[in-house]
Amino acid sequence: MSEYQPRVVASGRGRVEDEPTGWLGWVFFAGVLMFILGLFQAIDGLVALFRTSYYVVPSRELVVSVSYTTWGWVQLLLGIVIAFAGWGLLRGQTWARVVAVIVLVLNALVNMAFMKAYPVWSILMIALDVIIIYAITVHGREAKAL
Repeated sequence: MSEYQPRVVASGRGRVEDEPTGWLGWVFFAGVLMFILGLFQAIDGLVALFRTSYYVVPSRELVVSVSYTTWGWVQLLLGIVIAFAGWGLLRGQTWARVVAVIVLVLNALVNMAFMKAYPVWSILMIALDVIIIYAITVHGREAKAL
């Protein structure tokens, strides 16, 4: 990455410089975290596909009554997309911010429905989703300047 060159942006009162804040590190941290979160989510999907006995709760007792095979495919696909969006976020791509918010909201909803089967994992994933969404929606524009 190149050294940061402040952009000059027009405002209603004149010209001001757009300086990066300490949140720029959080945006890049969110990108790395998304990449790792995507890998973990994909692994969780593979576990649901190949080892359904891992979960102590029968799939019919989940919020959405579907088989663990279906859950596995959903988790695997979401994980791949999240990891890909995290990679794009690290490169400062605007599309990655948009995709990230969409798939992280979906991921939080999926994990909420999956909570009964694996509560600690689901709560951790939802919390990480919220932290990442905050970092990239509020401060994600700073990453584009680099």
